[in-house]
Amino acid sequence: MKFLSTYAGDFLALIYPRLCYACQKALVANEECLCSFCLYHLPQTHLQNERENSITRILWGRVDVETATSLFYFQKGGKVQNLIHQFKYKGKRDIGHYLGKLLGSKLKNNPLWEPVDIIVPVPMHPRKKHKRGFNQSEIFAEGIGEAFKKPLIKNNLVKVSSTSTQTRKARFKRWENVESVFSIKKPEAFRSKNILLVDDVITTGSTLEACSARLKEIKGTRLWVVTIAVTL
Repeated sequence: MKFLSTYAGDFLALIYPRLCYACQKALVANEECLCSFCLYHLPQTHLQNERENSITRILWGRVDVETATSLFYFQKGGKVQNLIHQFKYKGKRDIGHYLGKLLGSKLKNNPLWEPVDIIVPVPMHPRKKHKRGFNQSEIFAEGIGEAFKKPLIKNNLVKVSSTSTQTRKARFKRWENVESVFSIKKPEAFRSKNILLVDDVITTGSTLEACSARLKEIKGTRLWVVTIAVTL
């Protein structure tokens, strides 16, 4: 039966080949979403082993976090931008879940990240989530939770009002745009918890700052932050 299953899979691959989302070359049997070449050459940050790093410096004086990391560096026109575009705007959810598992495997058994109790994705306004069909931070967080072996709590930190796009806004305007749009339904679910806050891309950090401000209002919370990418 195993032989027949393998044969059927190989046959289907001839008709509907699985392609690397980064370079569009055919994937081999043990590859998922990315070919080995792209996975090796994508600009990974490897910052998960440094308590203080270039990402925590973005948040210094604004967000009280234990540490922070991103999986990739984001470069305009690069493969990482292409991956995130396909994930967010082309509905390729498997990319987000795969990248989450990739990062989660790096956090697992890492002393800097071991204290984390729960994973909380940055929320999306219901109207926007309905239009897109999913929250990209939530999908990414699900992959992290699967590999990191930590529970995911969604729909408790919520976005209560819609905001215009953050793109091309100055830092202060970004903060004005998000500083009062997040709320927490059941604060007791987060009380005295070590929370891993998950977003897709960090630029100025304004959205993470606003979410963190709400979470830090709850007694005993400590925060760790991760994203798919950070802009250079």
